[in-house]
Amino acid sequence: MGTKHKTPLLDDLEKGPFPSFVTEIKKAAEHSEYAQDLLGQLELSFKEKVTHWKHGGIVGVRGYGSGVIGRYSDVPEEFPGVAHFHTLRVNSPSGFFYSTKALREICEVWDKYGSGLTNMHGSTGDIILLGTKTENLEPVFAELSSRGWDLGGSGSAVRTPSCCVGQARCEWSNIDTMAITHDITHHYQDEMHRPAFPYKFKFKVAGCAIDCIASIARADMSIIGTWKGDIQIDQDEVKAYAAAGMDIQKEIVELCPTGCMSWDGSELKINNEDCNRCMHCIAKMAKALRPGPEKGATILLGSKAPIVTGALMSWVIVPFMKMEPPYEEFYDLVDRIWEWWDEYGKNRERIGELIERLGFPRFLKEVGIEPHPAMVKEPRRDPFFFWSEEDIEK
Repeated sequence: MGTKHKTPLLDDLEKGPFPSFVTEIKKAAEHSEYAQDLLGQLELSFKEKVTHWKHGGIVGVRGYGSGVIGRYSDVPEEFPGVAHFHTLRVNSPSGFFYSTKALREICEVWDKYGSGLTNMHGSTGDIILLGTKTENLEPVFAELSSRGWDLGGSGSAVRTPSCCVGQARCEWSNIDTMAITHDITHHYQDEMHRPAFPYKFKFKVAGCAIDCIASIARADMSIIGTWKGDIQIDQDEVKAYAAAGMDIQKEIVELCPTGCMSWDGSELKINNEDCNRCMHCIAKMAKALRPGPEKGATILLGSKAPIVTGALMSWVIVPFMKMEPPYEEFYDLVDRIWEWWDEYGKNRERIGELIERLGFPRFLKEVGIEPHPAMVKEPRRDPFFFWSEEDIEK
């Protein structure tokens, strides 16, 4: 088909040392009118320094209120291929494990009904299928669902839960992240597909405090694997690390955030009462150190990106919870939090913003959570007491 639009500004983006999205769109443009006109409209936006996309209303598939993001061009007569350019979010499998057959299936369906352009994955975790016409939404959904795929969340709904690979590939994972994510996805199907919240709600599940998926900064609710009890130490393996050249004092002891470790050259000691289970020492000396035998999760709440108000990091709300089927304690907690959010949340107000507005003490009291020292985010910012300038002066 060839490129029918001249794109000097976009061509410039292909000259750097890294792979360019422009190159990939040009490949798709060889057989897709969508991609052809996408290049033309994007070039115009770069030239005029203004977007030419508009949100022209809500589109979707029958029975669902989410999963499709409507997008229209405001210059459709110039670029008819992207007059409609709707995005579908497809629910991704836990841990992002795919067979080549599944990937080919998705691509074949999308080439048939859409632009062929994909994003693997969106920040929430979905497979993102970029660009199709309104009349193709029902047919593409019918084909995907007949093969076992489902749409993910969008709008003021539960967004598609996601997780790290957990115990499938990681020796440090304290919980079965993939099983938990799978269960949450099925448990909250209605909340994913039929938006009924003040705003979006994201679950992310990390196997340990290393938190490779950055759930503590990106999820309304983070489920992070941890343990109870003492870190298990193999002193012979500790000595083996030292003999191999590791400076245990500088690389382990002095980097412990709570200063709970000591090393005298022959024995590593840990004051487990002061340990905050950050996983640094275990990750650095995986053969010598292991988490305690009783596994569970820390539940955190409230992080978000800076959209309506500034960015927020999560608070700890439950320091330790067993995460085993049927997860009744967990679901009971989530339902109580949602009930409070539904009662007091403003339109487009995330749960973290509501807690900031009404106060953490009120949240704890009305949701029925006991205060705990682990909830303290940072020095001089905690849920237990507040003071004003007048108090300090007195």
